[in-house]
Amino acid sequence: MYIFVFSSSSSLSSLCSAAIQVEITPAQGEISVGESKFFLCEVVGDVKDIDWYAPSGEKILHTRPNISVSRSDETTSILTIYHANVDNAGIYKCVAKDGDKEAQATVKVKIFQKITFQRAPSPQEFNEGDIADIVCDVVSSPPPTIIWKHKGSLIQATKDVRYKIMENGHLQIRGIKKIDEGMYVCEARVMARGEIDFRTMKVIINVLPTIRARKSEVNATADISKSALLACDADGFPEPTVTWAHNNVVLETGDKYSLNEDGSELLIKDVKKVDEGDYTCIAKNKAGRKTEEVSLNVFMIPNITYFNNKTASEFDEEVTLTCEASGDPTPTISWRFGNRVFTEGEQASWTRPDKYENADRNVVVLSHARVSSLTLKVVQFTDAGRYLCTASNSIGEDIQPVYLEIHYAPKIMGVVAVYTWEGNPANISCEVVAHPGASVTWFRDGIQLPSGNTSNVKIYSTPTNSYLEITPESQNDFGSYNCTATNMLGSESKEFILIQAEVPSSPEIQQVVPFSSTAVVEFEEPYSKGGVPIIRYKVEWRLLGKEWNSKEYNAEDGMTRITITGLKPETTYEVKMFAINGKGEGESSLASTFKTKPVLASVTPPAIATTSMTSREPNAPKLEITAVKGGNTFKVKWIKQDDGGSPIKHYLLRYKAKHVSDWKPELRLPPASEYAMLRGLDWNTDYEIHVVAENQQGKSEPSVTFFRTAVEPTTIPDTREGGSGLGTGAIVGILVVVFFVLLVAVDVACFFLNKCGLLMCIAVTFCGKAGPGAKNKDIEEGKTAFTKDESKEPIVEVRTEEEHTPNQEGGGPTEPTETTPLTDPEPAAANTPHMVVNLNPSAAANSVSESFSTPQNNPAPNPTNGAPAKSSPKNSTASSLKADPEPGVGPLVDLSDTPRVALSSNPTPPVLDPSADRSQSRSGRAPDCSQSKELQVDGPAKDAPHAPSSDSTASAQNDGKTVKDDNTKGETEAKNATAEVKAVPNEAPQVNGNESKA
Repeated sequence: MYIFVFSSSSSLSSLCSAAIQVEITPAQGEISVGESKFFLCEVVGDVKDIDWYAPSGEKILHTRPNISVSRSDETTSILTIYHANVDNAGIYKCVAKDGDKEAQATVKVKIFQKITFQRAPSPQEFNEGDIADIVCDVVSSPPPTIIWKHKGSLIQATKDVRYKIMENGHLQIRGIKKIDEGMYVCEARVMARGEIDFRTMKVIINVLPTIRARKSEVNATADISKSALLACDADGFPEPTVTWAHNNVVLETGDKYSLNEDGSELLIKDVKKVDEGDYTCIAKNKAGRKTEEVSLNVFMIPNITYFNNKTASEFDEEVTLTCEASGDPTPTISWRFGNRVFTEGEQASWTRPDKYENADRNVVVLSHARVSSLTLKVVQFTDAGRYLCTASNSIGEDIQPVYLEIHYAPKIMGVVAVYTWEGNPANISCEVVAHPGASVTWFRDGIQLPSGNTSNVKIYSTPTNSYLEITPESQNDFGSYNCTATNMLGSESKEFILIQAEVPSSPEIQQVVPFSSTAVVEFEEPYSKGGVPIIRYKVEWRLLGKEWNSKEYNAEDGMTRITITGLKPETTYEVKMFAINGKGEGESSLASTFKTKPVLASVTPPAIATTSMTSREPNAPKLEITAVKGGNTFKVKWIKQDDGGSPIKHYLLRYKAKHVSDWKPELRLPPASEYAMLRGLDWNTDYEIHVVAENQQGKSEPSVTFFRTAVEPTTIPDTREGGSGLGTGAIVGILVVVFFVLLVAVDVACFFLNKCGLLMCIAVTFCGKAGPGAKNKDIEEGKTAFTKDESKEPIVEVRTEEEHTPNQEGGGPTEPTETTPLTDPEPAAANTPHMVVNLNPSAAANSVSESFSTPQNNPAPNPTNGAPAKSSPKNSTASSLKADPEPGVGPLVDLSDTPRVALSSNPTPPVLDPSADRSQSRSGRAPDCSQSKELQVDGPAKDAPHAPSSDSTASAQNDGKTVKDDNTKGETEAKNATAEVKAVPNEAPQVNGNESKA
């Protein structure tokens, strides 16, 4: 940096010093490089010219590039230096002249260089491991002192040999690392002026990419429309870009290849064999470029490319089947015929073919690389059929059937001896194998069947079998029958024998294992079954000297034991067995005697416990599952097995759907039960069931079974074509019209039959008619009124005449009103039993209850004699008398049986039990719904609490009215009548006619 100092001096000419004076302002000056500054030259006195002279002595003209001279008036002149540089330093002179008079002044201009950063770029990037030269070019006069800082700390080259401050002020870092990245400060100082300045620059360290393949080798299968994925992961700074190349060709996204966003994954679509090879993963950033190879191995599933079917005749010398296949790895070819496998063993090559011969040395397999042949040295009819050529490698396999057709004469097979009995049809099967097919003919004694005199013989044929059905009618039908099969290559005959079947011999009882209530009979099958299978076993047992009990059991394969149930503990029995086949029941086995075990108590005191009474847990019951109509309801039936010497206490059943872990709640079933119904199961679901038998000693092993519910049925809409053509709107309209017509018809029927409905309301409104069933006048006259509530059940209303009973609260009679309880003993025949009215409490909550009183004075009502039957409008209400399906609620009883309790000769008002009577006396009214429950009242001294007779009697006497029936015959008959009343909680009063409705 350069410093320029300006100074000026003035002097007068020796001749004219007093006349002219020149002064430069400022008198001296310093200016930094690049700055601009002007100097003013002022003249005292009259002058004609004012000129400036450069340090070189040259007069400064206006043509100089960065120095200019201007005269503002007659006495001043300005020197301006623009953007000063070191060349502009020196002594400048201002000269004023007027003729021969002259004066001058000088100024010394000093130009200096400030601290200037010429080049300090940011950021500056370097590769990791390089020798980094961090640039910081700075100038000044005098030259500055340079120091460096990193992350706020002073860099001292003497302490870290990696750092060095160069002569030009640059910072050199040898083997720069990623940790050296960050902000650096380049600071310049000029001690002479105390000047300081700095620049901050960012240093970035780029890291060469590192790359790794997820799999160095990728296997793929060709020609199966599958894709292969190659992937590599790259790191570095900055983040590298990844590309892929194959055979030096950069791959791009298209129909064949697909790249993800960062290029790290290459997807090769529809892999073919030509796609096999090495793929290069390339990672590139500012620090450089790295590559990694990934190999793609493409394998091929074996494919059988050639095979040949052959036709031969039986006993030909030899026939060869050939099969050729391709694949990678080279496939192994094997042959299969039925359950026999022929293989070449170790993979063969063209130079070392492999040879295989089977045990009878009739089959030879030769393999040459991808070709295999199977040769039959001697052709037999059993060799005809389908041979499977299988080409397999580590990727998969291909199977192709190769057919060998053999022409041969008929061969007859089948069971020679057939057993039956007279009247039982039997089939003799003549199984014929032949190619071409053969015709079959049956003979007996040289006569072709069926003949004219053999009506009990029928022949049925299938492509491979001919069945002769014979129903023996006598011993003559048993014997020999001939089957003859013929085709173009020859014929063959075979004799079959029809034998008379016998009943089986007796089974042999090996031992009997007794328990308390069961016994297990172990036996051996009969040595002779009589020629036909055993279908059942019959077991008979009895107490000594008593009659035999018997039970039959269906025979099963390998059946050697049968369990007898229902025995008595500590009892001696004898048992014998029979075998039964289709012919009949065989002989009895020898009887075996056994004694059942005693029943052990559930808790045996230690003092009396014995070891002689051995018992154990029962055997698991046998389960049978049956689907019930519907598909999601199943019947689980169990069959009791050995009880272990102690009676079964109960059965435990639990079940669950197989796909869940939680069991349904366990069911405990009584020992006499035999089955359980599982309803509402999930559709199309597998279920698991466990049933356990338990006795005093413990539980049996669970008997486990599984079943599956049916698929939920769906309603299939009718899709038949050729509909009526009516639109949806027309159909809806027709339905609405039909519904309206039905409503009108129902309303008219209700008007004429029940005097109700819309027409009835209109008639009452406009014509002033009283509604049907009005009873004000009828009640006053003591006549019977009938009405129906919403449930359409009859309401029986009875008004009675009894002795006067004073009111218990007020001491006087109660004036009857429309809602005053009016009760009258209901007349009944002498033979009438207790009557039970069964009501479901839930149904009674929405309907009005009905009470029946014990008959006292009035004869039995009869619809034909007009006897009235009345009840209180408030307390005697109608109820539906439908039969209750719940247990404990019985239907109405026929009134023709003999009563259980005779009535007293003196009529007595019905009285409830004392507690109910006292509570009613205090309240002075019938109990409400909260007090009255479902009650059962028997005998003449009890009555329903809804209608106390004292209230009704007082009302009737104070009214001065007495209601009597003309028929007096029933008075004597009513003495023996009884009633049983079952009442329900009282509800709102039932009214009819024009009275207000509840």
